[in-house]
Amino acid sequence: MSNTVPAGYTPLNSESLPQYLHGKLPSDLELGGEPNQWTVSEVGDGNLNLVFIVQGLAKTIVVKQALPYVRAAGESWQLSLTRAFFEYNVLNIEAEVAGHDLVPQVYFYDQEMAIFAMEYLADHIILRKELIAGKTFSGLGEDVGLFLAKTLFYTSDLGMDAAEKKALVSKFAVNHELCKITEDLIFTEPYYDAERNNWNSPELDEDVRKVWNDEEMIQVAMRYKYKFMTEAQALLHGDLHSGSIMVTDTDTKVIDPEFGFMGPMAFDIGNYIGNLLMAYFSRPGWEKDQATCRESQNYLLQQVSVTWEVFVSHFTELWSEKQQGEAYPTEIYQNGLGERALKAAQADFFTTLFEDTLVNAGLEMNRRIIGFAGVADFKQIESPELRGECQRRALKLARELIVNAKKYRDVAAVAQLAQSC
Repeated sequence: MSNTVPAGYTPLNSESLPQYLHGKLPSDLELGGEPNQWTVSEVGDGNLNLVFIVQGLAKTIVVKQALPYVRAAGESWQLSLTRAFFEYNVLNIEAEVAGHDLVPQVYFYDQEMAIFAMEYLADHIILRKELIAGKTFSGLGEDVGLFLAKTLFYTSDLGMDAAEKKALVSKFAVNHELCKITEDLIFTEPYYDAERNNWNSPELDEDVRKVWNDEEMIQVAMRYKYKFMTEAQALLHGDLHSGSIMVTDTDTKVIDPEFGFMGPMAFDIGNYIGNLLMAYFSRPGWEKDQATCRESQNYLLQQVSVTWEVFVSHFTELWSEKQQGEAYPTEIYQNGLGERALKAAQADFFTTLFEDTLVNAGLEMNRRIIGFAGVADFKQIESPELRGECQRRALKLARELIVNAKKYRDVAAVAQLAQSC
């Protein structure tokens, strides 16, 4: 897949988009009215793409168009348009294995224009904004745990035909540019004085210098960078955090999988848990009442627990009942050695996965505090001193998770550790 800009590519705007859509929308997708009657708003606030809400007289949709550069950095940081292809295809695969209860519907994709249209989630709000506001959602952990279990199991060698799995690896191997961004921003740049790093200075200057000189932690980070680059376990969302999940009081949708590729399962799980833990440490910056703050923090730790437990429970069920997948084949286990051996294999698998998840959670926390593209949970705390206190506690936990992940055998131990930081 080429990194060149197609001859017919043009970035669209609120004025040009309706006429473009008029000739591209599938015949069964009726917005209602004529293009000049549609209302178009450009609402993209992320790092990469143009995002439009297009409201017809009968229906509203979202349209995303890739730019040939990183929007948050400007045209000096060139980036392939192919990420629209990957996001469209990951959304389709996620919907196939996890269902539209958890993933929005997509309507069409135009490769030349690097654009696709998808379902408008009218009542949904970005989870990060809601967590900052102190809101809670009773079904969140179960929904995200289920999403992780289904997407990671059904695209792995545990639950997928081997030939189809290898074809999937080949298909998403071309998403090397966005993988390179991840390799740089998460695994490399936070650990030296990189130009793009952007921490809370001067409050964290001493803490950041300690990270740069922490050989023990850096060695682990480099080992996990290698795992990220070489372990094609399953199709990852690739950027799963509270900014890529939209919620209502009763519904959860996972969005924005443009970083999708075949990688280590623990990366997705760890990224999400790392963001819950950052939300946990940010709460004193948002809630002055100590009792309310503790209640909010307890909810966030509960979400870590529920997410992991639902993931393990459902993944185990899918594994035990699987009909295909040549890893841990049914001939050896379900129809051979039996349940005891299968449970032993599963226990060993989840022990390793939990350790890797904790390391990835710590790496995500370091990245968001030290590197490029921090999170609003911390960045929007008004007082730099209070912000620094919250971030410092998060960095303490991050280091422990990275360096000593093997010590923590369950989520309860991690929660206790977070409370002690």
